[in-house]
Amino acid sequence: MRAPVCVTVLVWLLSDARQFTEEEMSAVRQRIKSMFYHAYNSYLDNAFPYDELRPLTCDGQDTWGSFSLTLIDALDTLLVLGNQTEFQRVASLLQDTVDFDIDVNASVFETNIRVVGGLLSAHLLSGRAGMQLEPGWPTTLHGNCYLGVSPTETPVTCTAGVGTFILEFATLSRLTGDPTFENAARQALRALWKTRSDIGLVGNHIDILSKKWVAQDAGIGAGVDSYFEYLVKGAILLQDEELLNMFLEYDRAIQNYTRFDDWYLWVQMHKGTVSMPVFQSLEAFWPGLQSLLGNLDSAVRTFQNYYSVWRQFGGLPEFYSIPQGYTVDKREGYPLRPELIESAMYLFRATGDHTYLQLGLDALESIEKITKTPCGYASVKDLRDHQLDNRMESFFLAETIKYLYLLFDPAHFLHGGAAEGDGSWEEGGEDGQCVLGAGGFIFNTEAHPLDPAALYCCSRHAQDRQELRDILLSLPKEKKKTRSKPAAKHTEDPPHGPSESIALKPGEKKTPPLLSCPVQPFSARFSILGQVFTDNT
Repeated sequence: MRAPVCVTVLVWLLSDARQFTEEEMSAVRQRIKSMFYHAYNSYLDNAFPYDELRPLTCDGQDTWGSFSLTLIDALDTLLVLGNQTEFQRVASLLQDTVDFDIDVNASVFETNIRVVGGLLSAHLLSGRAGMQLEPGWPTTLHGNCYLGVSPTETPVTCTAGVGTFILEFATLSRLTGDPTFENAARQALRALWKTRSDIGLVGNHIDILSKKWVAQDAGIGAGVDSYFEYLVKGAILLQDEELLNMFLEYDRAIQNYTRFDDWYLWVQMHKGTVSMPVFQSLEAFWPGLQSLLGNLDSAVRTFQNYYSVWRQFGGLPEFYSIPQGYTVDKREGYPLRPELIESAMYLFRATGDHTYLQLGLDALESIEKITKTPCGYASVKDLRDHQLDNRMESFFLAETIKYLYLLFDPAHFLHGGAAEGDGSWEEGGEDGQCVLGAGGFIFNTEAHPLDPAALYCCSRHAQDRQELRDILLSLPKEKKKTRSKPAAKHTEDPPHGPSESIALKPGEKKTPPLLSCPVQPFSARFSILGQVFTDNT
């Protein structure tokens, strides 16, 4: 199997990277802001309240459920760029216009990572909710927001469709005190874990009723990617060794059976034989994920391979044949995906190597040159001739631009304010108090940042309340009878318990709990260089 010739050229380029001054980085940040507002204003002027902008015809379309998806996805990007005024305006606009109690089919996976993740992130970054969040999303591939899951819905779903909920659902549980959401996500993760093959791999699609694998191709790309991502990020966000141990065992099998010359191929999940010797653009998240665990040498080499493909075409094709060194038929498109830029951001944070800034600048100029239109930025239908498609997915504003901006802003608060190349964050605050929004954020797979400090504080608050409740319940009956009626309410069972379904019944409405908690001690450390858990773990 031969690697593309441009890999050798890239290695030479990496050895001679120039250093960016702060003035140069600031100028690039201004270019990225201009890119964002060109796309954002085009959406507002021509597509709102539809889900997405169609940049070639300057109109809009609904794609994932009619939630004004691009605006929700872009909400926390406004805060990342420092535009609090526009954030407040848009939050009010969304609250007045978006209705989740509608008879429309929606992808649970996409709704979770884009809508739920976007609203949670906006709440955590702003200190208050942009909108009220209603629990009740079904847990299969597709569902109806009002009627629930149709009995005719297929039970077959991709691996990522089962395993990409722990970040958002655990955040909901930790902020509201209702464990139902986190329990459901953990149950799904453990069910997937039990279905792995004898050699430690999982396939691409599974029947969730029979637990049989429908597609048995194992890899790190489309249909599987965010499952592995959420095991690692869930371990960091929740300080959870179970999730980390799951990933580490998967990673051993991935390295043994799918890795060839720092590429990752697709193999048969039971035999380990190569089934598809291709690279998919979604796999470009992998070097960034490796850096979270401190595997920098492997991450850098894999990143170099992936970037060689970008330089060959000016973007990453959806599928790339590694033996042939060219695109795969009918998979030549580039929908403005963020994954390579995401990995560049992580690797720059971990190494301080300005090579990744140069790669980010190249990506910015490529996107500007190839995809910019008078009405936004258009997906590339075919990278061979740069023919455009009439679509701008919401993740362009949520992920691609956000990661580009953060790559060139190493002092941004989302990085913890550390100097470039310093990959750790440590919290304390006066008198050991919890500092919300103080750094060490974990990004969900749609680049919505979640604050581990907030989850830790709220979890401690919920734990303290539970301990108090247990003490009250353990008091002798004679003493409890003498208590006043208002105090007795604290001994009643909570309205939401682990056994209660998170799905709403037809016509049912629930009042969402408030997303707030008091200040609590916080002393955990988070790292992008492999120090995953707190000091006492």
